[in-house]
This record gives sequence, structure tokens and C-alpha cells, in this order.
Amino acid sequence: MSPTPPLLTDRKALALHRARAKALFLQAEAVLEVQERLIEVNRTFTAPVVVTAFPDLWQDFRCIPDEDTLALHEGGQDLVIHALTLHWANDPVGQLVQCRRALRPDGLFIGMMFGGQTLNELRAALAEAESQLTGGLSPRVLPMGEIRDLGGLLHRAGFALPVADSFTKTVLYRDAFHLMRDLRAMGEGNALAARLRRPTRRDVFLRAAEIYQGRYADAEGRIPATFEIICLTGWAPHDSQQKPLRPGSAAARLADALNAAETPLRDQKG
Repeated sequence: MSPTPPLLTDRKALALHRARAKALFLQAEAVLEVQERLIEVNRTFTAPVVVTAFPDLWQDFRCIPDEDTLALHEGGQDLVIHALTLHWANDPVGQLVQCRRALRPDGLFIGMMFGGQTLNELRAALAEAESQLTGGLSPRVLPMGEIRDLGGLLHRAGFALPVADSFTKTVLYRDAFHLMRDLRAMGEGNALAARLRRPTRRDVFLRAAEIYQGRYADAEGRIPATFEIICLTGWAPHDSQQKPLRPGSAAARLADALNAAETPLRDQKG
């Protein structure tokens, strides 16, 4: 019997962070993104459910919390939305499997989560500052998956027609301390199970803010913070679905047919 892997997330700490959350603009962005994607699907869903920590943002939807075991019943839904909480899952594949099992045949899954480019500036500044001043590194920012890896999770979970794409939002802040306060207001503070349980030396944060400012600030002294949001889409298998072609059997590239350049990711700045 293989050993149980260590837990990534301190769920109690995460719940406390979320209870104090006030700045939910990225959560609201996820709501709008899902709404746009559902319009493109052009299908009426009669049994949708949203996995979310912030149910007030999802009007007219049944909402359930993003617990390790989701409150879902097999074959009970025709639409499952995992709304920008999957990055905190102790077992992301397990979460996807639960969602897939909850779907009726040909039901749709849409999952939003923060991707690997999120807060790359802050992570780099904190790592450099801590390395300089303490000679080591401690868990501070949630490890987030890359789009090329996350798409494979859909296939592992048993979804048909899996697609992973992403977009970015760049938010400007006065300084690193302004950003860190906003992260706490988002409910996205450090809830890692392996985080330090003692206060971080203030000089580490001061040095990180100095590095951040010197490396990334614009002409007006504002610093950018990148948030990459990855969208995972998949369908519960059904005989009516289009079957993928065998590798190498395509007669022409889609980009050639459309006379367009290939742009696999959408990039937005807001």
C-alpha cells in the first residue's frame, strides 16, 4: 500500500482567509468568463452546479464548497463548474474525477484555476530576498500548474474532448506591500500546510519589495502583478461525440485553412 502523500493545503487556514475576503474582482472575472463560454456552447443546462468558495457571486446556480470530497452524486448534473478554487485542491485529479462522475453522458465540465505564471514577479522577488538574507527558501506561494500539464489531467480524469487554454490579467500596484494586502483581501493568502509557523523577518519583505520595485516598476513607479487563469473544459463521454482523428491523419493544418497564425493562448491585460 503506497503512503498517503502530504497535504498541500491547510483547509482551516484557507477557510479563515476566505472568510475575510473582500476583493473578489478575479472571482467576478471568472464568472464573466464562464458566462461567455456557456453562450458559445449554445445549450440549455437543466442541472448545473458550481464548486466555489464564494457562492454569492453565482446567482441562480446551486453552489457547493470545494471540499476534498465534493457534495456531488453520480450522474446528477449536466454541467459542473469548478470556479477558481481548483489550485487549492490537495488532489486535483481526484477533484476532476469526482466532477466527471457527477456528469450525465455528454455533460460539460468547466474548471477555472490560477496557472503557473500567476504572481511570477512576487515569487521571484521573495525567493531572491529570502535566499540573500537567510540562505534558504520557505513555502510562501502556492505551486501552480502549467497549462501543458493541466490539460493532461482532464484526460487522466476520463473527460472526452479535453481543452486547456488561458488568459492573463495584469494588475498594477503601488508596491509589493499593497499587492500582498490585496492577496489577503482576495482570500488567497498563504494557506500552505508546509508554510512557516513563525513570523517572517521584516527585512525579508523589505528586500523583496526593493527587488520587485527595481526590476518591474513602470515609469510611474507602479509594479505589475500577473494573474494567469487557466480554463479546463471537458465532456462526459457519449457515443454522439466527435471522435478524435488518428495522430498524423489530418489532411491540412487548421491555421493554414483559416489563413491565420497559430495563437494557442489568449493574452489579456486589465
